[in-house]
Amino acid sequence: MTAGLVVLGATGDLTARYVLPGLARVEPLVDGGLRLVGVANDDLDDDGFRALVREKVAGHADGRVDPAVGALVDRAVWVHGDVTDPATLSAAIAACEVSDADPLVVYLALPHVLFLPVVHALAEVDLPSGVRVVVEKPFGEDLAGAVELNAALARLLPEDQIFRVDHFLAKQTVLNLLGLRFANRILEPLWTSTDVASVDIVFDETVDAQSRASYYDRSGALRDMVQNHLLQLLTYVAMEPPTSMAPADLASRKADVLKAVRTPDRESVARWTRRGRYTAGEVDGRAVDGYTDAPGVDADRGIETYAEVTLHVDTWRWSGVPFRLRTGKALSADRREIVVRFRDVPLHVFDGPAPVRNELRLQLDPDRMSLDLNVNGIDDPFKLETVTLDTELARQDPTPYGQLLLAVIDGDTRLSARATEAEEGWRIVEPILAAWADGAVPLEEYPAGSDGPS
Repeated sequence: MTAGLVVLGATGDLTARYVLPGLARVEPLVDGGLRLVGVANDDLDDDGFRALVREKVAGHADGRVDPAVGALVDRAVWVHGDVTDPATLSAAIAACEVSDADPLVVYLALPHVLFLPVVHALAEVDLPSGVRVVVEKPFGEDLAGAVELNAALARLLPEDQIFRVDHFLAKQTVLNLLGLRFANRILEPLWTSTDVASVDIVFDETVDAQSRASYYDRSGALRDMVQNHLLQLLTYVAMEPPTSMAPADLASRKADVLKAVRTPDRESVARWTRRGRYTAGEVDGRAVDGYTDAPGVDADRGIETYAEVTLHVDTWRWSGVPFRLRTGKALSADRREIVVRFRDVPLHVFDGPAPVRNELRLQLDPDRMSLDLNVNGIDDPFKLETVTLDTELARQDPTPYGQLLLAVIDGDTRLSARATEAEEGWRIVEPILAAWADGAVPLEEYPAGSDGPS
């Protein structure tokens, strides 16, 4: 199959770190004659762009470039120009040299402030029928911005040709949530408030925000991670069983979860949320300056590098179960996992301490799954000890971004968010942002390399 991939912002950080490395192991694409076109205002030519692509792909493939990927690189094309100019976009699409019905992906690997101008420019271009438009998060800066962007996209293309991608949904462990829940009779009957005490969705990072400080200081942890990534993970944990794995069925179930999340008011924000910002410290033996010392940071903005939010999903299945979403930068350890904590047994009949709660842990990076169980002790069979059943899941190949690119080319929207999901995410987060801005929750400080606010 012939296909075209136009990357707008082809010299940017997102392209270098994720999009181009995602091409390293996507043989179904490159073998079929994928045509790569890079677009930006940088002073490059075809050879310069090809060298950049080869470097990024090789860096993700242990220095080796598969011959098929090498052929993809050799036919890559550079288009110099303004990504918001219809003439530039027309030239980039023409450079793909695909037929009207072939898949053609326009990937907006750009700062989110350019999304709307690019969409308006695309509306003035003669687009082929097989075009798909990919938008990276964040989908707007607030609810009004998300509604405006979605309206512009809807005027441009049908919803099934719009991809609001979230690479978290392409992670192997996240996808395994669907198999665990909906293909195992033993687990799904316990997946309710009757047996589940709480759910944690955690994405702690040792990396600091210094290299992205100028962007991060206009975003913060709540916008950057919770509004999109962690809320998407919440939908997979809490959704009702779909009637099929078809894109429309999955999207409907995910949207139902977000619609059921209770809108936070000021009182609940004060009770159920925390925010923090790291100060100078040491992470893994590396000295880290305080966040406010990073270039481009305005301390008076009060931007958080740590966010913790407890949400409630008001459905029969989940009534009363707290879902804690937490993320932070410059913390002591990378911890990226979903933890389902089951309720205590109704009566403790064994000698000694009460049994620990059963916990199912789904680690996102590396991909692992573990379950804590209580068993009879070796020394005294009438006392308990805890064992952990643990398995490492097969390493994903291709990478999550490779999976996304394959899905977009195939027209499969299951790894992206629908318009409703993006807007509901902002409906949940906006009251928290407003209450924080109004001082309802103090901005705590924590040393880099610690476990976060005390």
